[in-house]
Amino acid sequence: MPVELFVQNRERLRQLMLPNSLAVVNANDIPPTNADGSLRLVPNSDLFYLTGVEQEESILLLCPEAHDEKLREVLFLRESTPLLETWEGHKLTKDEARTLTGIRQIKWLGEFPRVLHQLVCEVEHVYLNTNEHKRAVIAVESRDARFIRQLQAQYPLHDYQRLARLMHPLRVLKSNHEIALLQKACNITGEAFERVAKFVKPGVNECEVEAEFAHEFIRQCAGFAYIPIIASGRNACVLHYIENAAVCKKGQLLLLDVAANYANYNADLTRTIPVNGRFTRRQRQVYNAVLRVVRQSIDNLRPGKLHKDWQKEAEQLIEGELVGLGLLTLRDIKRQDTDNPAFKKHFMHGLGHPLGLDVHDVGFTTLPMQAGWVFTVEPAIYIPEEGFAVRLENNVVVGEEKNVDLMAHIPLEAEEIEDLMQAGK
Repeated sequence: MPVELFVQNRERLRQLMLPNSLAVVNANDIPPTNADGSLRLVPNSDLFYLTGVEQEESILLLCPEAHDEKLREVLFLRESTPLLETWEGHKLTKDEARTLTGIRQIKWLGEFPRVLHQLVCEVEHVYLNTNEHKRAVIAVESRDARFIRQLQAQYPLHDYQRLARLMHPLRVLKSNHEIALLQKACNITGEAFERVAKFVKPGVNECEVEAEFAHEFIRQCAGFAYIPIIASGRNACVLHYIENAAVCKKGQLLLLDVAANYANYNADLTRTIPVNGRFTRRQRQVYNAVLRVVRQSIDNLRPGKLHKDWQKEAEQLIEGELVGLGLLTLRDIKRQDTDNPAFKKHFMHGLGHPLGLDVHDVGFTTLPMQAGWVFTVEPAIYIPEEGFAVRLENNVVVGEEKNVDLMAHIPLEAEEIEDLMQAGK
C-alpha cells in the first residue's frame, strides 16, 4: 500500500484537531481463547488507517504543536529479541516502520511513558479512542479502555476529547487508494463466487461450499471479511445463520453472504442461487422482485440524501413487490400498525451500511451522504412459510453525478446465474 495514503490520512486528522492537543491511538489486544491459546490479532482500524501498522502493542502519538518538532508524530513499537522472533516471528524494525508509515520518529515501547508525560504536560486537549459504532456491544474491556482509565487517573485536569468524532467522518470518505483496495476485494470475491456457482449441485454440504470460497480467498492472499453465511432452504430466513452444516437439496435456493478481506479492506457480497442450477417459477418471481429493488436502490444513492430516507424508499419498493407477489394485500397495508408495518414480516433489516476497513464501517449515517462514501445495497424478501429467502447485495461508491458499482461485473441477473451454474456442469 502506498505510504502516501497514511501520510495524507494523518494530515487530514491533524487539520481537525483542536489547537494545543494530543491524540493517542492504541493497537487492539490479541484476543485469548481457552487454556493458553489466542486468536489472530485483528488490527485496530484507526491505527491502520493512520499508519498501515498491524503489529500488536503499537501506539501512535500525534501532537501537531509539540515544542520538540521531532515529537509531533511518534510511533512506538514492541522491541524484538531473538527469543521473541523464535516464537512469534519477525517484528518491524525502525527502518521498516519508517518506510511503511512515513513517520520519521520511531521509538520502542519502553520510551512511551517518558514521551507521553512530556507531551501531556504541554497540551490542553487529549484525544482518546473508543469503539463508538452505534451497533457495537462492548462486553470486554479493551486496551483503549484500560489506557483511558489510567491516563485520566494520572492527569485528571486535562480536557479529554473523543477521537471517534474526528475519525468517523474521515474514514467514511474513501480516497482513490482505498477505493482501489475495495475494488480488489470485490474482484477476489467475484472470482470466488463464480467458482462456487460452478461447484454447487444437489448433495453438496454447506461446509463444502464454504471451503470453495476459502480456497479462492487464500489462493489470492485474502481472507474472509466476516463469518460466512452459507444458507440453504429455510436456513436463509435466519439472518445470521453461520452453522453452514446442512446438505443442499434439489429445488432449494442457496443464499451466499460471503466476501473477501484484502489488505484489511472488506467486500460484502450476497447472492442467492438455485441448488440444481434452475430457478422455479416462484423462485424467479421473488428473485426478480428483489433485483428490481437492488437496481432502484443503487440509483437512489445520492449525495445530500439521508440514510433513513434511502431506507424508506426501499421499504416502499419492497412493500409494492410484496403485494405483487401475493405476500401482502392492500388491506394489510391499510390496517397495519405504523410502528410495525406489514412489510417487516418479509424485510426486517437495514438496506445497507458504510463499507471499508470494517464491514459495518464507521461514519455518521445521520448526516447527508457524500460523494466518496461506499455503501452496501442489500434488500431481501424472506418467506419462511415457503422455505426460502432471496437477498442480493452489491457494493457501491456514491458519485457526484453517477454511482460506481464495484460488483457490476459479478453475475446478478437470474439468467446470468443459471448460465454460470450450467457452465459448471
